[in-house]
Amino acid sequence: MKKIILSAALVLSLISCNKEEAVSTASESSTTAQRACASNDVLDRQLRENPELAIRMNEIEAFTENAIQTGRLVNGRIEIPVVVNVLYRTTAENISLAQIQSQIDVLNKDFNATNSDFNKVPAAFSGVKANVGISFVLDQVIRKSTTKTSWGTNDACKKTASGGLAPTSPTTKLNLWAATIGGGILGYAQFPGGSSATDGVVIDSKYFGTTGTATAPYNLGRTATHEVGHWMNLRHIWGDATCGNDQVSDTPLHNTANYGVPAYPHYSTCTGTPIEMTMNYMDYTDDKAMYMFSNGQKSRMLAIFAAGGARNSFAQP
Repeated sequence: MKKIILSAALVLSLISCNKEEAVSTASESSTTAQRACASNDVLDRQLRENPELAIRMNEIEAFTENAIQTGRLVNGRIEIPVVVNVLYRTTAENISLAQIQSQIDVLNKDFNATNSDFNKVPAAFSGVKANVGISFVLDQVIRKSTTKTSWGTNDACKKTASGGLAPTSPTTKLNLWAATIGGGILGYAQFPGGSSATDGVVIDSKYFGTTGTATAPYNLGRTATHEVGHWMNLRHIWGDATCGNDQVSDTPLHNTANYGVPAYPHYSTCTGTPIEMTMNYMDYTDDKAMYMFSNGQKSRMLAIFAAGGARNSFAQP
């Protein structure tokens, strides 16, 4: 298990996410491209564009650690309104309301430990598996026809000047964009601390929800669960470095990202050779192979909703 360590260089150590990470041995491999999340690449760009962001994120890290250590976390229920922005060129990209609702349903199950595969958590991790206790409700669906074939990861889909849709009430509503991203990227999120003008999560429409255009092996809605985890200040479980630090104390050290459906137990070669928590939502495995958050991740997420936290506005009645 890892000790939480905070340093001035923290943010710069967390920007190396890319889909060329080494592949861990898997008993079942994906038939399509491996999971690729661009959240850290987007963070890297935002840090270059706005150096003050690193200061804000370090302040958020300091607040988070203090909130966890002092027990100053949110009490009570947090329900997050969700605005889904659909950008489509083809009929398939104009995903149905049923497909959108299926994604909301997955988020509610995964963040409240009611997902049917939660009981698959191995005994080794049963003591730290978490019910985060955050709920989501569909607030609005906004649709816009476009001529773009792909949007990339430069936040163009979030800007009206680029033909996209600006976020709606981003300080009190979670904005999701369903759009073709391109480049093999399944989705990306903005971490707490970034500009409200681009805040939210982008999911490729082929990996949004569980029905319609949802494409295996990413057809169980877990791309959004992973990216909303980033939006709530979670890092990749391997810390975006070999045996890196995800700033969570109860997740084992991982060599790197895992893909496909790894055989259990999968041992790390990091210090102590722990069993890797490959079924954690913040790894890179297929949708059917990820089904838990840890208690440490729960505390980290709840900290941003506490009084003074980066997303406290979402916790207000």
